[in-house]
Amino acid sequence: LNEELGQIQYIFSDKTGTLTQNIMTFNKCSINGKEYGDIMDDKTGEPIDLEYKRKVDFSKNKYYEPSFTFYDVSLLNEVNRGNELCDMFFRILALCHTVMPDYSNDGKLEYQAQSPDENALVSAARNFGFVFKERTSSTITIETPTGVEVHELLCILDFNNVRKRMSVILRYKDTIQLYCKGADNVIYERLKPGQDAIMEATQDHLQKFAGEGLRTLVLGVKTLTLAEFQDWKAEHHKAAVSLDNREENLDRVYNIIEKDLRLVGATAIEDKLQDGVSQTIANLETAGIKMWVLTGDKMETAINIGYSCNLLSTDLVDEPYIIDGRTYQEVESQLINHRRSIESHLATLKSTKNVSAPTSAAAHNTRTFSEADILQQEAGMGGAAANNTVSERSLDFALVINGHALAHALEPQLEDMFMGVAEHCSAVICCRVTPLQKALVVELVKRVKNVVTLAIGDGANDVSMIKAADIGVGISGQEGRQAVLASDYSIAQFRYLERLLLVHGRWSYYRMCKFLRYFFYKNFAFTLCHFWYAFSCGFSAQTVLDPAFISVYNLFYTSQPVLFMAYFDQDVNERNSLRFPKLYHPGMVSSFFSIKGFFRSALHGFVTSLILFAIPLGAYHNKTDGLGKVLSDHYLFGSVVATILVLVVTAQIALDTQYWTVWNHVTIWGSVIIYFVLTFAYNWIIGGQYIGSLTTVMQDQTFWFVVLLTTVVCILPVVAYRFYKIDVRPNLTDRARLVQRSDRKIKKSESGLPRPFSGRRSRRSVRSGYAFSHAEGFGRLITSGRIINQDRIYQYSLGCVESSKYSGGGDGCADTVIIGHCHVQPDATSLPSSPERMPVTYALCSAAINLCTAVNNSVMISTSSNSSDSTETDTARSADAESNNRNCLICAFAASFHHCSPPTRSTRKITQNSCIEVGIECT
Repeated sequence: LNEELGQIQYIFSDKTGTLTQNIMTFNKCSINGKEYGDIMDDKTGEPIDLEYKRKVDFSKNKYYEPSFTFYDVSLLNEVNRGNELCDMFFRILALCHTVMPDYSNDGKLEYQAQSPDENALVSAARNFGFVFKERTSSTITIETPTGVEVHELLCILDFNNVRKRMSVILRYKDTIQLYCKGADNVIYERLKPGQDAIMEATQDHLQKFAGEGLRTLVLGVKTLTLAEFQDWKAEHHKAAVSLDNREENLDRVYNIIEKDLRLVGATAIEDKLQDGVSQTIANLETAGIKMWVLTGDKMETAINIGYSCNLLSTDLVDEPYIIDGRTYQEVESQLINHRRSIESHLATLKSTKNVSAPTSAAAHNTRTFSEADILQQEAGMGGAAANNTVSERSLDFALVINGHALAHALEPQLEDMFMGVAEHCSAVICCRVTPLQKALVVELVKRVKNVVTLAIGDGANDVSMIKAADIGVGISGQEGRQAVLASDYSIAQFRYLERLLLVHGRWSYYRMCKFLRYFFYKNFAFTLCHFWYAFSCGFSAQTVLDPAFISVYNLFYTSQPVLFMAYFDQDVNERNSLRFPKLYHPGMVSSFFSIKGFFRSALHGFVTSLILFAIPLGAYHNKTDGLGKVLSDHYLFGSVVATILVLVVTAQIALDTQYWTVWNHVTIWGSVIIYFVLTFAYNWIIGGQYIGSLTTVMQDQTFWFVVLLTTVVCILPVVAYRFYKIDVRPNLTDRARLVQRSDRKIKKSESGLPRPFSGRRSRRSVRSGYAFSHAEGFGRLITSGRIINQDRIYQYSLGCVESSKYSGGGDGCADTVIIGHCHVQPDATSLPSSPERMPVTYALCSAAINLCTAVNNSVMISTSSNSSDSTETDTARSADAESNNRNCLICAFAASFHHCSPPTRSTRKITQNSCIEVGIECT
């Protein structure tokens, strides 16, 4: 698995909780064709930035949540006036769900929901005065502005990924009603005719919400007669107890009752992107990895999210290709048209391309180590200009397909046509897809393209996709640990995927390939020595080496250096691996180890073994010592060959090692020492067959000359070839190492790194769209009563908690200290011990920032105007700088309690400019 992390070509990602934070907030809504949530400017008619508007005060509601924010006070006014449609809207949110209420020890009401969507909707209803308080297996209790209502729960029509909706049937005061919520396309198909005006207005609002990246949901209601419900209940009971096709029968029965709905409105929930998502996707695409997002969002939402996270860019050759046909013929026609468009663009580019960009010899010659050359190479590697073809650099396509069209595209007759379009696209977004379709898409790409795939998700609906991919990555988020338990790797946020692939994955692939190449080399060099010796012994099966040496050659003498090289070696350090994403490309095309690489290693071992045998054979043929004694016996010759073999392969591993650690030194040089120690110990202490052979040969000068000559002859061509390759034909890795060495020489600062992505600089919305994270089965558990304790009925009155320390002289909670608010300045002696609850007024932080900025500016002006003054002026300037640093410390301290970012390196190491940076962050 580790080395496959360095060969990923396709990434399949979920959106909700994977690219987004999965922390939902109720943002906007549409009720009876009227939109709520935006504050419009009376003069321009454009929405006003909500950051500069006052939040709606819900403090009159004793159940309100201080963390809930909403800016359009007109919706609260409509609720207070008793608007029936607004009451119905929030009543549906308070009743149609599977949330469980929970009361803490101090009587505080909390909700336990299986998905953040459910929690956000129920919390919104709670803050607007429709409080879900209690649930039993047969009742739901809510508190409304008019009083407490106990609704009899008759049936729950549970949610699943195929239905994409949920309904409850309740009876209150002899009125039976069905409340339903779900995806807009599903609910609109089940609306009662004659609602064209409200449907059109709500659809416009849904398009607007989706364009902003919000998660949309449509609400509907239907009034039932008692006879109508009893007839349906009988059919429902038959389907529920059926032994065959129970799920299909229940879906059929659900469809009978879920029709002729009256449209009430729509909700819009905000789910922001995680930190670093845009930068991560951009770097992965630069590395050549294709990104597919499989989501349950609307198509408009999916396109907006694609632009927000840099999956879709303005550099596309054409607008994203849309496939949204509902029939087989429509999908086929759209695929054919898109394929013709792609071929037309490629043909146009090919006809206008004259010659490839010439390669400058100076840019690839390591003899010209000038700074300009290094920067030129560095700039070329940072982008997409890394030995790519013109078409790959110039043409970018994107494809967006919805669930209905994808069902036809995955059919055997169209799957090749679908892949023919998708393979030319750098990004593909599949929206409104089910978990099964996610797995089918992954399997299709694996089968057709024969590539290594990775799937990443955070919820149970991503498990099938994760298991279908070659490598599964789970994110431990808000939706449980199902995805983590089914995956191969677990990370906390999507941005860590960049480091997992570009650093650890690339290193693992590089190390494994290097290990295999060296392993084949050293064993070919070792084994073929016996082959050459067979020509000298009449093919008698006599081995040239000691049997004991043969047994421990791979165990003691050559195993540890290659293992520790496979543990620690790295061609480029972590910083440059992230700095130059194109370094990941060799793993995608398996250029570090292939059939060609295997034969190259085998040939290297073949030549080495021939040299190892031929030079000692020539030197020791009919060899005599100074006294005329014959030295050319079998044991002596075998000891010479074995010693040179160990020295040569050890020198080769030292030459192959790029990143030296203390363990590499210990294992490489220790292997040579261990060879001599074990050889002497075995022969002299245990009494091996080769006793005295190595001692005798080492006393002769010929041995040392042969060792030196053979080692040089074996290693020198390798050194010469590698120098030639680096100097004349360097690859991407060679140039990155050159930049890395240059960085160490000139001590280049980290300012050359690309600035991390910041949401503050992005003008495009970074919100995301609605996806169906709800799971099936909770409705049955609730109605069965197995998860509800009937003996405990909570009737707490959640009033304001009195506090003698924070009394503001007002009415209850309005003047108590709330986390995150700075409107109270209590006495310093009554401050709580927890730093995060320490109240600091905006005026305090603002004054500290202004003081710091003013002092800093004065020091900078003084420094620039008196640059040529005497030493006395320099001393005064140093005193000013020291005073400035003290004021900067005050600024950083005050800013840390003002919703600012955590202190960065610049705020810990105070400099003259760091205070201004803190001020900008606070502002």
